[in-house]
Amino acid sequence: MNKFDFVSIGDIVTDAFIRLAAASGADTHKDSDKHREELCISFVDKIPYEFVKVISAVGNSTNAAIAAARLGLNSANITNQGDDEVGAKNLATLKNDGVSVDYVISHKDMVSNYHYVLWYGTDRTILVKHEAYPYVMPEDFTTNWLCLSSLGGTSEVFHSDIGKYLDAHPEVKLAFQPGTFQFTLGYEKLKNIYQRTNIFFCNKEEAQLILKNSEHDTRQNESFGLVKQLLTSIHELGPKIVVITDGPHGAYAYDGNKSYSIPLYPDIAPPYDRTGAGDAYASTIVSALALGKPLEEALLWGPINSMFVVQKIGATEGLQTRADLEKCLTEAPADYKLKEI
Repeated sequence: MNKFDFVSIGDIVTDAFIRLAAASGADTHKDSDKHREELCISFVDKIPYEFVKVISAVGNSTNAAIAAARLGLNSANITNQGDDEVGAKNLATLKNDGVSVDYVISHKDMVSNYHYVLWYGTDRTILVKHEAYPYVMPEDFTTNWLCLSSLGGTSEVFHSDIGKYLDAHPEVKLAFQPGTFQFTLGYEKLKNIYQRTNIFFCNKEEAQLILKNSEHDTRQNESFGLVKQLLTSIHELGPKIVVITDGPHGAYAYDGNKSYSIPLYPDIAPPYDRTGAGDAYASTIVSALALGKPLEEALLWGPINSMFVVQKIGATEGLQTRADLEKCLTEAPADYKLKEI
């Protein structure tokens, strides 16, 4: 029986970052109906780009496993990929970061997930394709924390297998950060996962989607009314602790007793690329809990790693070690603290 501090479950991918040039003619447009920005480029034209950078071994859960390893935890990633050159580079990257590859299954005659990131300004649009791997839940391991995140569209039955594993191991704590397909599946099909979750992460828009709340919040945090409603409503679905991020407004947490406002950690420089900021936020909080930190302190670890990630290209280059992160915490401004709301 293999023993870990932190095990993540989710699809591993390779990201090819395509930096759109200033002369590309790209722009963003605010869609008033969808309440979100859209990336606009000319159709048919040849669009210039500045450079391409390929980053191996990323994806929500893989990012989490690497974050945990950088912070000193014994971590592993349960995932699937192809038996190809892309997959070989993923394995080498994980090993270099000290993440166990015992449960990375490389499938013969299948290709590895490969995503294209259209990077404009400090944000990006990602072209994704998750291969249809045969998902299998290993049973020869135990862990203090299991971190579940984005899986492909053929993983519905696999979620039931994860639930069975958790039923057989009541001592294992679960962190859940849903991905696109898990939002599509909806609460009812993942009810046992939600109810088994110790700590849950999503952003404000995703919380509204989960609760089928189509009302757009135009108050821009003039009050915490909507956020507190979302926190308590998600908590009622089963998670013991709920963390909801809200971009430049920071984040909020609810443990069933107290609600907190979590500040942003001051930027050392303007953000360069926001990819992986949410993954760093969630996995660092879980890692702090796995290291025995109280919730109130763990919630202050997340924004630090997230801030460093957005200073680099991709989701993992900026991830900090425990010593560096704790140094930032001791040097934090006096007002870097939780506020009860």
